[in-house]
Amino acid sequence: MGLRRFFFRRQEDVDLARELEAHIAHQVDENVASGMSQQEARRQAHLSLGNLQRLREDVWQWNTLTFFESMWQDLRYALRRLRGNPGFTAVSVLTLALAIGATTAIFSAVNPILFESLPYPHAGRIMAIWETTSEHPHSSGTFGMYRGLAERSRSFATIAVLKGWQPTLTGGYEPERLEGQRVSASYFQVLGVLPFRGRDFQLSDDRLNGPNVVILSDALWRRRFAGDPEIIGRQIMLDDNSYEVIGVMPRDFENVLSPAAELWAPLQYDVSQGRAWGHHLRTIGRLHPGVSARQARQELNVLGPAVLTEQHPETYGGDVKFLVSSLQDDITSGVKPALLAVFGAVILVLTIACVNMANLLLARGVQRRNEFAVRAALGAGGSRLVRQLLTESLVLAASGGAAGMALAMLGIKLLVALMPANLPRAGAVGVDGTVLIFGLAITALVGFAFGLIPALQSAWSDPHQGLGQGSRQIAGTHTGTRRALVIAEVAVALVLLVSSGLLLRSLGRLFAIDAGFDASHLLTMQIQTTGHKYEDTTAVHRFFDAVLEAARQVPGVSTLALTSQVPLGGDIDEYGARFEANSTRPAESYSVFRYAVSPGYVATMNIPLLSGRQLDERDIAGAPLAALVSESLARRRFAQTDPIGQRLQLGPTGPYTIVGVVGDVKQLSLALNQSDAVYITTKQWQWADATMSLMVRTRGDAIALVPAIRHAIWSADKDQPIVRVATMDQLEAASEAERHFVLILFEAFALTALVLAAVGIYGVLSGSVTERMREIGVRSALGASRSDILGMVLRQGLSLTGLGVILGLAGAALASRALVTLLFGVSRLDPITYLGVVALLSGVSVIACWLPAWRAARVDPVIVLRTE
Repeated sequence: MGLRRFFFRRQEDVDLARELEAHIAHQVDENVASGMSQQEARRQAHLSLGNLQRLREDVWQWNTLTFFESMWQDLRYALRRLRGNPGFTAVSVLTLALAIGATTAIFSAVNPILFESLPYPHAGRIMAIWETTSEHPHSSGTFGMYRGLAERSRSFATIAVLKGWQPTLTGGYEPERLEGQRVSASYFQVLGVLPFRGRDFQLSDDRLNGPNVVILSDALWRRRFAGDPEIIGRQIMLDDNSYEVIGVMPRDFENVLSPAAELWAPLQYDVSQGRAWGHHLRTIGRLHPGVSARQARQELNVLGPAVLTEQHPETYGGDVKFLVSSLQDDITSGVKPALLAVFGAVILVLTIACVNMANLLLARGVQRRNEFAVRAALGAGGSRLVRQLLTESLVLAASGGAAGMALAMLGIKLLVALMPANLPRAGAVGVDGTVLIFGLAITALVGFAFGLIPALQSAWSDPHQGLGQGSRQIAGTHTGTRRALVIAEVAVALVLLVSSGLLLRSLGRLFAIDAGFDASHLLTMQIQTTGHKYEDTTAVHRFFDAVLEAARQVPGVSTLALTSQVPLGGDIDEYGARFEANSTRPAESYSVFRYAVSPGYVATMNIPLLSGRQLDERDIAGAPLAALVSESLARRRFAQTDPIGQRLQLGPTGPYTIVGVVGDVKQLSLALNQSDAVYITTKQWQWADATMSLMVRTRGDAIALVPAIRHAIWSADKDQPIVRVATMDQLEAASEAERHFVLILFEAFALTALVLAAVGIYGVLSGSVTERMREIGVRSALGASRSDILGMVLRQGLSLTGLGVILGLAGAALASRALVTLLFGVSRLDPITYLGVVALLSGVSVIACWLPAWRAARVDPVIVLRTE
């Protein structure tokens, strides 16, 4: 009955009126039968029922959902009020849409990366395992270590190792180099995900000289094989070898360890192999239920020294330990500070938006004070008025939230486009149920946050004072609260501006660093030799010689060379360099970057030659082994002697004679000083590098030469893939993409905060001038000049800014601690940044204060006093 009366009130009212009329008619008939006249009978019938309107209201109360009816009235009234003030509504909705949309978009990125569990069963039990020694605090594992731990550990249900793999898909298709992984047979068991077609790897697959089998990703299966349902058992050609497809992974499988990987093959190692003890494998494991990471670490730290050092003492010294942490923490540790800083920044923007909205509603409450006083005088209680005002706030918040979710959709697309390529779980960023729930929750929270203070201030005011005073006489109402909110707004804006300024100066310092080479007009592209015809070292060298000769003939090419790894290109090719003992120092080993290059590489890169000679055509196979060392390495080892003529062993090859010293080069990042490097020629290395990068210095636009250089390379062999085409300027920018990403977001948030703070100052001063119009008129009539009035209003506004700046400086000093890991060459208390931000905020505040002050100074006292 209640729901029917709520949704069909008009019809129910008609039915109730008919029912009452029928009851009256029945009573009239009874009265007439008892001897009353018709007129008296009707009068007595009405008297017996009482006030019909009151009776109808009582019936309504008994048979209706009263609370929902009251809320429906509040909602309709709120909509009428907001529709009647379109300017206020538009500004409010836009402010909230920007804040809620930005917050929701950032949450969509932060949530899957930092907060959500990895998309695997019991993901909290999946651990990353790293070796650590005094010389290498965070080292990859070896196959021997994996076998030893897998056989003896009782903490782990299963352990797996993996490494990168880049096979070329051929045979009836256009050659394509794919990203993949070589994994131990237990890899998918550790993750807890099995192929949805076919089978998983078996132990018999993962043995030396085992069968060539491969598992495909769903995306590769659909893209290159048209989703063929008969794919299982089919043979495909990878690097001129036939592989049997034994499985296809589920469509929703997310490979967090290598998001780009599209296929997997068994590792097929054996402890008897020399490479089984090389530190180049990533190790993961799944704990038994109830076992903690701490317990697993303690066990491994006992197993390592006790077992592994006995098997291979030259690889595992007595100080070997293990780091065991959850896989989620391991893959997100590098980006966690940046994402949390960005999320904190967007929350500050949301806070500023709430402060602005509270100020707008307080100012609006002053204008509606008479209305609230009349409603209170007619019997509306304080709680009833609070509910009404909160309903209006929630309606505004809901409108802003709806618009904000639309903006969030666009913002998420923009975020994905701006995100660094190496950001973990970037593919999981998007709109899902969690994001929608967060958007709804933040909308409701914002509605209460900015609506509660104005509602309480307005609803609990004295109605007698409101009825007895005009709008001009209630000047200053809630001024203290509004000023406090503006001070808070300025303080928060300063925190964001300082953070943005620190990041901007840091990035400027970073890109001002000398990378050790000249990146201008420098093009790089990676070339890989694939197929049985390149199993012979001589054939590999012959192909790359042909590539150099063909590319050298391209018009616009100045110089060119080949290298095994590209500075700032993400490549890591480290070896142990052992220097022979001399008269001043004993033999020592250092971990160095190994560059296998063609003659002319140093000149092509414009790396300075500090002493000795460059590598040239004399340094070929069969000739005395020659090497260049970086300046930092030479300084560490040969501080008191000349390095030229000294000898070193590089990995398994050598000894090499040092023939020159070159400048240091940034390898992984502009911010890191990993500069120890050894350069040798490709033909004096024990094995031929199947993958090389061509470095081309051009006379003009480097990108414009890409098609011609591709054609030249393919003239040597049209079946060899060419990938990773980029300029060195692009690689420099990409190496610091994370910092640049955070800077862009902080700049956007800081600009928004600055505008909102200026609007807040302007709004408070403008309202204050309107409320104090009579006072200003009296001051003018008593002789105050325009400059006096102007100065009075400016002092009022700038005093708010000054207090906000003081609080903001303290807040910025604390908040900047979260940015320490993102800063480079700049202190978190950098005085230039702080002074610049204070000057900027002060200048914007002066502009915001000037307009209300100028309006106050032009007040005509005669008109104002006549109006009063």
